[in-house]
Amino acid sequence: MARIDQLLSATRTVSFEFFPPKTDAEAAILTTALHELSDLHPSFVSVTYRGGAESRQRTFDLVAAMQTDSQLNPMAHLICVAHRRDELLDILNQYRQVGVENLMALGGDPSTEPDAIIGELTYASELVELARSIGGFSIGVAAHPLGHPRSASLGQDRDRLAAKLELADFAVTQFFFAIEEYLSLVEELAQRGCTKPVVPGIMPVTSLASVPRMADMGAPVPEWAVSRLQAASELGGASAVRAEGITLATELCAELLERGAPGLHFYTLNNSSATKEIARALGIS
Repeated sequence: MARIDQLLSATRTVSFEFFPPKTDAEAAILTTALHELSDLHPSFVSVTYRGGAESRQRTFDLVAAMQTDSQLNPMAHLICVAHRRDELLDILNQYRQVGVENLMALGGDPSTEPDAIIGELTYASELVELARSIGGFSIGVAAHPLGHPRSASLGQDRDRLAAKLELADFAVTQFFFAIEEYLSLVEELAQRGCTKPVVPGIMPVTSLASVPRMADMGAPVPEWAVSRLQAASELGGASAVRAEGITLATELCAELLERGAPGLHFYTLNNSSATKEIARALGIS
């Protein structure tokens, strides 16, 4: 296995993101996706984490299995919301004990549950510092091309991200659809003296129904892209929309690579087909 910071210093990376399954049916889908995407020899794969004991265990089990029983190079997500400091230290130590070196440190969304634990850490930067106290981790953090939803302004978001990246090794962005959003993010970080690698996150729009959900997640699909998807729908229905969404994502990836992005990170939603088609179009194998 390899540390992501070392990989990024040596070459462009290609990575995939998965979430731990909740049911046997979801587990079967994930197994298929992992098998098919393993053929592309990703630089690393990341496993998400929603918080809570059950989700925490599913994430740990999946990451540990990847680390010990596969050729995949896993990165574990960890959030500090709703965790005591000693719990986080325990989780970090467990990861190191099974050999996991790569960590995505996240603040996490505040819980709406009435009996939720009030965490002792608030920000991802605090979690980065805690992981550093353990040692041995290559640490990534999240970046939002249009700014974090809870930031008071884009300038404040960039200031905080630059400070967070000074502590971490790299960032992976929320998905986006216009290259200008990524280029502006990287330029504004550079203006603050931050030149750590920022890996762009990619998620193709494969249905018109998903367009409003993208906006709700803080990544609206540009009007020009929606127009292309709608035109495809009028010509060929749902299958044409899916094909056009994959074309849009492929065009974005090609331009990102041309403009010097350090890698590509695909949000797979535990499904391999769209990611494989994009990789094939880009010549990734």
